Amino acid sequence: MKLWIRRSLITVAALVGLVAAAVFAGTQLAERKMNRKVEVAVQGVAVPADPAAIERGRYLFASRGCSGCHGANGAGHTFIDDGQGMKAHSPNITRGAGSTTLAYQPADWDRTVRHGVKPDGRPVFIMPSVDYNRLTNADLGALVAYVQSLPPAAGQGAQFQLPLPLRVMYGFGAIPDAASLIDHTLPPQQPVAEGLTVEHGRYVANLCIGCHGAKLEGGKVPGGPPDWPAAARLAPGAGSVIATRYADAEAFVKMLKAGKRADGSAIAVMPFETLSALSDIDARALHLFLKSMPGG
Repeated sequence: MKLWIRRSLITVAALVGLVAAAVFAGTQLAERKMNRKVEVAVQGVAVPADPAAIERGRYLFASRGCSGCHGANGAGHTFIDDGQGMKAHSPNITRGAGSTTLAYQPADWDRTVRHGVKPDGRPVFIMPSVDYNRLTNADLGALVAYVQSLPPAAGQGAQFQLPLPLRVMYGFGAIPDAASLIDHTLPPQQPVAEGLTVEHGRYVANLCIGCHGAKLEGGKVPGGPPDWPAAARLAPGAGSVIATRYADAEAFVKMLKAGKRADGSAIAVMPFETLSALSDIDARALHLFLKSMPGG
């Protein structure tokens, strides 16, 4: 065998060995990360029983993405199946058969919803706790009250399948879980009066953080599939869609309700099932806040 052929084969074999070693290391790291314990000091919140609070919880369930993942009845369903090996089936959070939350105490709801951590201390892989971390105690309590008022339905625990390449990326830190993105030492958000104000809009804007980033500057969606487009820039600056497309509140609200741009083209990825449920006050206060950001 010629020397150059032998050297080429050795090089290829070495590269294959390095890739295999990296894949093995990545899967091992992923397993450790999924089973690590995240220490979170939580007190839990009071869960009200009055009709007004439960109605507030119903609104939050619909407008903050809970129904999109867990289904309108809370029993869970498959909400990701990309046909390439990535699947996610949400858990049943009602009091019915197969419930994941039947034995939850107030502290468990706090830990899971606001911190992305299971009652046993392990991280929840898919849970938009980055968006929910700043929920006020009153809103979290109302949300839990509504969930616990749902009719019992049969379901199952969470089922999650991550393709090998994404598992390796998660292991090496290229894909984060919610628990790794949250400052767990922050105290709960103080109550904010509902109204057409910048401060209320700032509170509503927390639902945008998970995709658009803490500063709402857009970019690659953390933890999103590789084929997802980058999230749009909402903050002021070059390329801001608020400045270029939605300077007018009417256009912004219409986009949230319809899921389409002004030219009629559909917007990919955005959770419009949730966004279309936003009240007029929440939608307009959100726009007011985005317009008020420094540089806007």
